[in-house]
Amino acid sequence: MAQENLISKLTFQFALEIISFCELLESKRKFNLANQLFRSGTSIGANVRESQGAESKSDFIHKMKIAYKESEETKYWLELCKQSDNYPTSDKLITDIDSVLKVIGKIISTSKS
Repeated sequence: MAQENLISKLTFQFALEIISFCELLESKRKFNLANQLFRSGTSIGANVRESQGAESKSDFIHKMKIAYKESEETKYWLELCKQSDNYPTSDKLITDIDSVLKVIGKIISTSKS
């Protein structure tokens, strides 16, 4: 079982919130964006969890970089929702993804040194 830590908890909770937001998008018939956001938003935590069982330091960093890229993609979809007419938006999710990006970015830079 993966070790319980800040980023694992943060990204798991974020994934739960993404699931709820995607259900809201789907209820508004915004299926394409909901699908993209669901995939990127839930894969962040999956990659963080996978990094916990990394075979080496470089494998760990690689998996965290994937989580970072998925976080950036998720932020893109959330910002598209915010800027598009007739789409629900969530400032909380945008604030949360910024926090996730900061933590993962710090983990990557600390792990490299």
